[in-house]
Order: sequence, then structure tokens, then C-alpha cells
Amino acid sequence: MRDVDVLNEPVELYKILKFEGMVSSGAEAKAVIAAGQVLVNGEVETRKRKQIVSGDIIEYRDEKIRIRHK
Repeated sequence: MRDVDVLNEPVELYKILKFEGMVSSGAEAKAVIAAGQVLVNGEVETRKRKQIVSGDIIEYRDEKIRIRHK
């Protein structure tokens, strides 16, 4: 698991996937979230605009990140 520092929170889930390079585009991020392929804190999350805050853990494929407020 790697830590990701954010300056402002909350951050929308699809933006984190895109900016952290877990997907190639915002459209792809929205598609994989809608398909139920992303976990937030161990649970399937299908809301593209889910508000992510410090302490949340996001999992997609073989990547796992923890959000920290900087």
C-alpha cells in the first residue's frame, strides 16, 4: 500500500484514480467505478463522485492507496 497526500479534501473518487495513474483517463475511471471494480475501505463503491477524505483506502486491481491530508 502506498500513501497519497492531498492538499484539499474531500476529493472525488474518479479524480484520485485518474491523477494517481491507476487508470488512463477520467472516462475510464468512471467506467471501472460504475462496473463495481473499485473498493473504498474494503467495500465496493459505484458512486463516481464519492467524496474521499484522509484515512480512506482505495483499491483497484493490484493497487492499494491510502489518502492522507497534507
